[in-house]
Amino acid sequence: MIIVEIINAREVVRQRIGRLGERLIGKVVDAEAQVEKALIQELDNAFKEFGIEARIFSVDGLQMVGKSHLELPIQVREERQVSSKQD
Repeated sequence: MIIVEIINAREVVRQRIGRLGERLIGKVVDAEAQVEKALIQELDNAFKEFGIEARIFSVDGLQMVGKSHLELPIQVREERQVSSKQD
């Protein structure tokens, strides 16, 4: 499995859309999502060329912690406590 963390997404988008678009970064444009979308397209093309079958995921929230840990925060939508005792 390969994990790629893009660490300069804002700069890449800034170079692509110029100074006017720079003001939109973070308001209208999700820089990380845009760069990931472009990267996924390039990977898709390269994989097809080499006959590689793969599943490519773009996920939000993962963070690398040093070189040995991947932090996976979760958002709890609902919590329920179930008890086997009868009231």
